[in-house]
Amino acid sequence: METRSHVSVLRQIPGSVWVLGCVSLCMDISSEMIHSLLPMFLMASLGASAATIGIIEGLAEATAPIVKVFSGAFSDYLGHRKWLAVAGYAMGALSKPLFAIAPTIGIVVTARVIDRVGKGIRGAPRDALVADVTPSHLRGAAFGLRQSLDTVGAFLGPLFGVIVMLAWADNFRLAFWLALIPGLLAVALLAVGIREPRHEGGAKCANPVRWDNVKQMSRAYWWVVAIGAVFALARFSEAFLVLRAMRSGVPIALVPLVMVAMNIVYALSAYPFGKLADKASHNRILLAGLAVLIAADIVLAHAVHWPFVVAGVLLWGLHMGMTQGLLAAMVAHTAPAQLRGTAFGFFNLISGVVTLASSVIAGALWDRVGAMATFYAGAGFCVATMLILVVAPAPAVRGVGG
Repeated sequence: METRSHVSVLRQIPGSVWVLGCVSLCMDISSEMIHSLLPMFLMASLGASAATIGIIEGLAEATAPIVKVFSGAFSDYLGHRKWLAVAGYAMGALSKPLFAIAPTIGIVVTARVIDRVGKGIRGAPRDALVADVTPSHLRGAAFGLRQSLDTVGAFLGPLFGVIVMLAWADNFRLAFWLALIPGLLAVALLAVGIREPRHEGGAKCANPVRWDNVKQMSRAYWWVVAIGAVFALARFSEAFLVLRAMRSGVPIALVPLVMVAMNIVYALSAYPFGKLADKASHNRILLAGLAVLIAADIVLAHAVHWPFVVAGVLLWGLHMGMTQGLLAAMVAHTAPAQLRGTAFGFFNLISGVVTLASSVIAGALWDRVGAMATFYAGAGFCVATMLILVVAPAPAVRGVGG
């Protein structure tokens, strides 16, 4: 019966959500082929330290949310989402050759920032588009499905990276060139495969980045923003998972398999937990996800051999599946329909800036104290987030709290 229920819900999800999920899948293959190899490339080929990698990753991840504020607001202003998303995916795809030719850390930083600017341009309009085309009672499942398909790409990308590294003797630059192909495919699929829903005629376009519109956001929305920000402190860049695997003694070509393992769990868990979020307490799911992340941090803090690293990474992937689609659904539920792009933009801005801080802290702790300190700091921030959820639960708004 439960299987039939899952099939029934999947059939109700609009076709545009499936297409957007496949677009995300292709772009994640492209991006993760590079990202799963980039920390090793920076450290082994260009001589970067863990602190430098933390700054690069934090800067890159903060760039996207800053851009998302403006792209989300601009999509609300125009009343259209699709072509902003196309532009963002195109920028991400066209950044890939820069990684392949990069002779210095500075060029890698440039490529990483361009890639994340593209992510910022596409992210908020895409998420708002998912909310626009999906009935409210299916949004948790829709965001979970899109996240699952996205994450299928996120484990195929590192897997393809491993294949290239094994077949061509650890040739980082060839892997980066090949990553361009699925990126261009994502752009083409979005351009031809999505028809945006009609908006009501006569609606007046107004600049949504105004104080009056900020005041329209509910207390429940700002609570979600606050929780997302504290949560971001606990979730530093996944580059540190790759660095942890490097220290476990496996060949460089096989290190990206940790990202494959993480993203398989992420992909398998995102949709079921997204569907669960349409019925169950969001607070309780978040608390459970934080508990899983604490377990992951503790395992990774003590992991010196490959099997323990894999165990910690699998737990990390499970926490991602439990929480990432859920947070997106919570933003969609608590934001006014006409300001969803703006709402996603501000949410991602705050979370991204905090992620910059958390990645810088993680890299500094790694270099000065050791890997164990980095993961224990993440666990500590998880505990802080759990305390906020317990002491100050969400305001009573449909789909949030509980």
